[in-house]
Amino acid sequence: MRYARIETSSGLRWARIDPVQGDGRAELLSVAPWLGGALTGETITFEEDALRAPVSPRKVLCIGRNYAAHAKELGNEPPKEPLLFLKPRSSIIGPFERVVLPRQSERVEHEAELGVIIGVRAKDVSAADAMKHVFGYTCVCDVTARDLQKKDGQWSRAKGFDTFCPVGPWIEADLDPRDLRVACRVNGQTKQDGRTRDMIFDVPALIAYCSAAMTLEPGDLLVTGTPEGVSPLSDGDRLEVEIEGIGVLSVSIKKS
Repeated sequence: MRYARIETSSGLRWARIDPVQGDGRAELLSVAPWLGGALTGETITFEEDALRAPVSPRKVLCIGRNYAAHAKELGNEPPKEPLLFLKPRSSIIGPFERVVLPRQSERVEHEAELGVIIGVRAKDVSAADAMKHVFGYTCVCDVTARDLQKKDGQWSRAKGFDTFCPVGPWIEADLDPRDLRVACRVNGQTKQDGRTRDMIFDVPALIAYCSAAMTLEPGDLLVTGTPEGVSPLSDGDRLEVEIEGIGVLSVSIKKS
């Protein structure tokens, strides 16, 4: 089952979508599904451009260099343990919105990634129990000002600009994350094309690692790393992140 946030005549609403139907209809929920949202009995029809970011996390946890080929393309060794950093909530945008290129950077790049939404509070969980804490999965782009990342020596500014975390188009709850295709296209040209089986640290290992450091709350977003093939973005570009079993997240790029 898929879950989304949709702009409706009554405001922004959480909804459940049956992917088998595929008819643009959605059943509205009382609150976010990981908070126990119940069906309200209301059904709506919607267009794609009414979809909004399907998350509202307290934390966006991200993993760097989790694919060996990506670490290599940037001249880095694969990490010995997960390389954890955070992006602010203010960086999140949804489908069909715009990534804004900041004037402070001369090289902004895309990083297509599988996003994991936490469904059950997790603290000090083992890898064996980690998947019990997952609600579902979505497409994410960890937009990065590469020149600032190198200049600053730490990643907060380079990855934390407003609009630097596109998420969507929805959450897929029934999905096995172990071997999914993760692709990125810029203006229709494929730039990244990898599989989650090539992660250095898989989803259970990442949840265990992160929950040993901080409590993961329902709705938190864990972004799991990117395959090789990152490249610069320019004003007017159309960026698409596609993940097998989820769908396509599409956003545009503009100058500040």
